[in-house]
Amino acid sequence: MKALIIEDEIPSSRRLARKLNEAEVEVVAELSSVNGAISWLRKNEHPAVFFVDIKLGDGLIFDIFKEVEISSYIVFTTAYDMYALQAFNYKSIAYLLKPITSEKLQETIAKVQSFQSIPNQLEEIQQLVHYAKETTSKESFVVKIGRKIKIIKLEEIVCFYSEHNTTFIHTKNDQSFPIDYSLSHLETVLPITTFNRVNRKFIVHKSYIQDIVSYTNSRLQIKLHHFNEQEIIVSRERVKDFKNWLN
Repeated sequence: MKALIIEDEIPSSRRLARKLNEAEVEVVAELSSVNGAISWLRKNEHPAVFFVDIKLGDGLIFDIFKEVEISSYIVFTTAYDMYALQAFNYKSIAYLLKPITSEKLQETIAKVQSFQSIPNQLEEIQQLVHYAKETTSKESFVVKIGRKIKIIKLEEIVCFYSEHNTTFIHTKNDQSFPIDYSLSHLETVLPITTFNRVNRKFIVHKSYIQDIVSYTNSRLQIKLHHFNEQEIIVSRERVKDFKNWLN
């Protein structure tokens, strides 16, 4: 299998090329700019997969895609997960946050190889990318504050809660932000060892549990650090699972 690297940090590009070569993937070129990549892609045969950074010195990788038709698989390699949703609008099959581990890279290479054997691959990949976007465990959330964008990491999140048909993130800084996820969907993308849905309105982070006390009808009441807005009660049907989760 052949690959192309588009990365403006030369040490990162060389590290990735070395890891790919160790995995028996031939790197046909290492490019470092939007303009240089456009020129190369117009003159050369495109390899099976592109490993691309998103922020380059002279623009964003998406500027290249607007100028050149790409039929290869795309793997985004970046330190900026704020671009994840935009990345998934393209034919991407993975979104790797730096630093990239050998394990994650091997998983991605295996994914590319498996996709190459799928007939009608464009339609199939679009479905698989959509599935990946819906089921991959998240490491952070992007929220909008006026005209600004803020990245909230999982370790900053005290809880998720639903109110007036809207889901909110509540952080350790005692701030709440609306997000475009239902609690049911969040259950599928959050790490189950860290987060637990305790009732129909709340998902809590284990590290922020301050106290647990008995409540009426065999239920439990949870008190969280940095959250006093509402009473949080573990519903009776969830008490057993909640206790198992704590252990």
